[in-house]
Amino acid sequence: MRGLLASSIGVTCAAALALPLTSPAAAARPASPASASTAAGAEARGTAEAPGSTQSLSLAPLTSRDRTLAPAAAEQGLPRRDVRHFSLVGVVWNDPDTVLHGSVQVRTRAVGADTWSGWQDLETHNDDAADPGTAERTSGRVHGATAPLWVGDSDGVEVRVRAEADRRTEDTARGSRTATASAPLPTGLRLELVDPGRSAPAPGTQEKAAPAAPRAAVPHDTAPTGEPGAGPGADPAADDQAALDADAANAGLAAPGATEIPELSRARTERELFSLRAGELTTQQRAKPYIGPRPRIVTRRGWGADEKLRERTFVYTKKVKAAFVHHTASGNGYSCAQAASLIRGIYRYHVKSMGWRDIGYNFLVDKCGNIYEGRAGGVAKAVLGAHTLGFNTNSMGIAVLGSYGTTKPPAAAVKAVARLTAWKLGLYGANPKGKTYLKSGGGNLYPKGKKVRLNVISGHRDGFATECPGRQLYSKLGSTRTTAARYQGR
Repeated sequence: MRGLLASSIGVTCAAALALPLTSPAAAARPASPASASTAAGAEARGTAEAPGSTQSLSLAPLTSRDRTLAPAAAEQGLPRRDVRHFSLVGVVWNDPDTVLHGSVQVRTRAVGADTWSGWQDLETHNDDAADPGTAERTSGRVHGATAPLWVGDSDGVEVRVRAEADRRTEDTARGSRTATASAPLPTGLRLELVDPGRSAPAPGTQEKAAPAAPRAAVPHDTAPTGEPGAGPGADPAADDQAALDADAANAGLAAPGATEIPELSRARTERELFSLRAGELTTQQRAKPYIGPRPRIVTRRGWGADEKLRERTFVYTKKVKAAFVHHTASGNGYSCAQAASLIRGIYRYHVKSMGWRDIGYNFLVDKCGNIYEGRAGGVAKAVLGAHTLGFNTNSMGIAVLGSYGTTKPPAAAVKAVARLTAWKLGLYGANPKGKTYLKSGGGNLYPKGKKVRLNVISGHRDGFATECPGRQLYSKLGSTRTTAARYQGR
């Protein structure tokens, strides 16, 4: 997402809409018998058949002038090329604290098509991140990155990254003249092409299997990097234990191996509250619990998380005092049946490309109002996320899949955010219409250690200088607070 530097730079978090996911010709082709049987087998077993992969391609100067200035070239990229299948694209660089001042654009070719999309913008300022000084932030594996963009099943790509020109006017004896210079681009620019793999469909959706083979030979330098033995099956015991750990974190809410946590009535939710937090409830909470009915939540197993990708342990904070609402800035060109694939793509991008310990958000919501478990550790617990730089402690992050700078968020998604916050904030006694104090971990709006008064339901931009969650979604937060409070019985 696009952030503002504390000094002066204004930004936007809206990403261009993604192109249609497949060409008409590709959509018309029936699945091969092999891929159909593979998908059927995956659904029967409830496990991922294809774990996904990441192609990491180094960018190079595009012009002869730039090549003489490398590595601080004003324009870098890759010419058109055939690659293996991917559905999500992003650009990363070495230093997570370096800001990319400029533009990043890609165009892609859908599988089975001969034409290319127009140029699409990637959001250059991706400000979802772990707090400064935390183990996750200082691991040495974290990179700077654009927001990812969902483009659908593709096998061709072209990218260009252009430094922002710094223009200034100088008065001389001969009159005014304009001098132009460019800030250097970050070092180590790489294009990340993410194949989210295939999984059994999440409950209530149907996920289409990708075609079985690429359309053309792929150059050797597009091979996945840094993923020895990736995917389930490389170490079955470790894979199984990681999946069991993720299941166990939701013990009491759903049976082991469940693909969803079912919704509950208000009365059953209140009984669950007494069970989950009996020793922590105040007298007032016991007498009159304000909590919304628990909504249906698709588990990590439900959206096909490859649990081997993430770090094995879970990290918790003390409580959940606030919820930060985001958009993923990944475009709106996905169907709800593809939401699980999009989440797997974001998960892989956060972990393999950006170097985080797990997906950054605690929850995700698609355009149809389906709610998904994000970072592992238990949906009812205070799991430490990496969503709002400086304010991850004692908060949760909810990301609505899509870009909502100019596009209005669907009513179903807004309602889902209200239902989710009414329940999760209610577990910790928080009033969705109220205010709370959080201590800043350091960011571009508030210095480290400052206690900041925030809405209990805030937008990302309230804790960090950014346009996220987009103007259109941010404008819905007032009504979301009121609706969530009503769900709590306030």
